[in-house]
Amino acid sequence: MAVSKEVRRLDRVIIRFAGDSGDGMQLTGDRFTSETASFGNDLSTLPDFPAEIRAPAGTLPGVSSFQLHFADHDILTPGDAPDVLVAMNPAALKANIADLPRGAEIIVNTDEFTKRAMQKVGYDVSPLEDGSLDGYSLHPVPLTTLTVEALKEFGLSRKEAERSKNMFALGLLSWMYHRPTEGTERFLRAKFAKKPQTAAANIAAFRAGWNFGETTENFAVSYEVAPAAQAFQVGTYRNISGNLALAYGLIAASRQAGLPLFLGSYPITPASDILHELSKHKNFGVRTFQAEDEIAGIGAALGAAFGGSLAVTTTSGPGVALKSETIGLAVSLELPLLVVDIQRGGPSTGLPTKTEQADLLQAMYGRNGEAPVPVIAPRTAADCFDTVLEAARIALVHRTPVMLLSDGYLANGSEPWRVPEVEELPDLRVQFAQGPNHTLDDGSEVFWPYKRDPQTLARPWAVPGTPGLEHRIGGIEKEDGTGDISYDPANHDFMVRTRQAKIDGIEVPDVEVDDPDGARTLVLGWGSTYGPITAAVRRLRAAGEAIAQAHLRHLNPFPRNLGAVVRSYDKVVIPEMNLGQLATLIRARYLVDAHSYNQVNGMPFKAEQLADALREIHHED
Repeated sequence: MAVSKEVRRLDRVIIRFAGDSGDGMQLTGDRFTSETASFGNDLSTLPDFPAEIRAPAGTLPGVSSFQLHFADHDILTPGDAPDVLVAMNPAALKANIADLPRGAEIIVNTDEFTKRAMQKVGYDVSPLEDGSLDGYSLHPVPLTTLTVEALKEFGLSRKEAERSKNMFALGLLSWMYHRPTEGTERFLRAKFAKKPQTAAANIAAFRAGWNFGETTENFAVSYEVAPAAQAFQVGTYRNISGNLALAYGLIAASRQAGLPLFLGSYPITPASDILHELSKHKNFGVRTFQAEDEIAGIGAALGAAFGGSLAVTTTSGPGVALKSETIGLAVSLELPLLVVDIQRGGPSTGLPTKTEQADLLQAMYGRNGEAPVPVIAPRTAADCFDTVLEAARIALVHRTPVMLLSDGYLANGSEPWRVPEVEELPDLRVQFAQGPNHTLDDGSEVFWPYKRDPQTLARPWAVPGTPGLEHRIGGIEKEDGTGDISYDPANHDFMVRTRQAKIDGIEVPDVEVDDPDGARTLVLGWGSTYGPITAAVRRLRAAGEAIAQAHLRHLNPFPRNLGAVVRSYDKVVIPEMNLGQLATLIRARYLVDAHSYNQVNGMPFKAEQLADALREIHHED
């Protein structure tokens, strides 16, 4: 007679899958995330992997991990510390054990704990036997052996069979947390449609992992995390990463503007996924151009903008450096262009697969001459969709390049996203110049390419080939109105100030302040720090602290009310994943003694760490 196992209810769980960079941890995490999303939990993920395509096997730098936080309520971060670690080898255990709280569950693949593998990462004796893991709930599982045994009937070599051990682990975790399984089996059939034996083997390994959890005495308890029914407004949801949300937002902006979308790009981590995704959508009039380098990518995009397309170039910090001259040309030409910077650790090539927020001052000032550019930043993975629509609005209405600053944390992380109705999307339609717009003193009508809209200061957008609208373009200073080349000092002064006034005059919403208790301290953030800051503020309020929060989407120009907001608090604290770039701008602009709290370790803030730091600053005299 089968003994029914105990089922415990939890409100949230943090799981980290970790293994060699060839062990399929990202795929395993993605699949667990997809099933968790379909189940209806709120979730947040943090993929973490080496920059090398195939890092050295069995080494600490070669460890790839995927952390998933899911809950029956609204959550904001991938979690500070895992409740469960799945370690596929000794390196994965050693690289991650310091993050685990006592009592956490550790599932280890005992087959990989050979003497040689352990010595490679500095274990003289097995951590599974020396008592060092006594404070944890340890589950030793021979994952490799069990996988090979489960796949005997397929006639695979041992090496081929071993590749499915990540699916065995996924099956086991799916049993432990009552995740749906149909979606993963459907995914495997589709992924390996041309290799049906491989698909069948992976499905068999996945089912074997589930069955192992169901029958083994090693796992006496399984867990349920109910759907987060209260966390979501009514609608259709899907799991989405920041880069996918950006790609969909660009397509939506193109459709709402009635313009073809052109992407001129060069592959660079962590922005390449946007190029990959947009290349799939030719049916929406999307043209993707993979250029030979960063400069050619933005040059082609600017040419497409001149030709009447919604033009985009995607890159990371090193690419922005190369694109800076052409961004300056776009400022001079006053053409709409979206420059999407998925920030990563620097300087130079730095940390290609790790996150950072250190390109803000580059976006603001990283060009020669006075070349002002609007800067905008999404706060979450799902918010990337709305933010790129807003960036497109600014670019199209004001005829200017716009910098959008996402980062590696948002790009690769994922969360639920409510699919909007088409009627909720903004109307981005623009009117191209059709004919003459200026009357000379002699009464003749001419086209002036730099005659401005009195409200927006935008110049007309004249598509090449329109009869009578021929005009000169280029990077040399233009005469106001006519666009003719001009070296006149007074004209240059006027044009520089006019270009600045155009950016300063962009209408952006006021910054909203969340301050339910009349606090003296304001925590101000931008970009991807939103989740950790909000989680930290929630913890402080739950402990009885009065603390206010505001978050910036628009970084240039700042919201009109920002000066009044920051001056109304005794203390302003600005947490950033850099050495204080927004704090520098706030201090300079508003003469407020803002406190910086900074981290540049390639990882997002942890909520508890941030809460402790904010509490300390809040109580300083």
